[in-house]
Amino acid sequence: MAEISFNELMKLDMRVGKVVEAKQIAGSRNLIRMIVDFGTEKRQGVAGLLQWYKPEELVGNKYAFLLNLQRKKFMGIESQCMIFAAEDDKGNVVLIKPEKDVAVGSKIH
Repeated sequence: MAEISFNELMKLDMRVGKVVEAKQIAGSRNLIRMIVDFGTEKRQGVAGLLQWYKPEELVGNKYAFLLNLQRKKFMGIESQCMIFAAEDDKGNVVLIKPEKDVAVGSKIH
């Protein structure tokens, strides 16, 4: 895997966000549409998580997000942020959460 410079890393806007709404996208087998609160703004995110999470399990929880990834549409719905997840070699997926409570919008360094 190619290395990136520290300056390139600093260009990433990674923040803690709280999922305030989550619903399965109609007609999709795996996509969830989320509304995420970042303190100063709310953004819409789309993630293929239905195999591992029910939408209602996400609501009220804080997770790590990337905010300045190029926006992309999934089934006509624009994703304005990306949630961070880890996947093991067996295909198990877990979302990345802060270890302790921290304010929404907190920068991840």
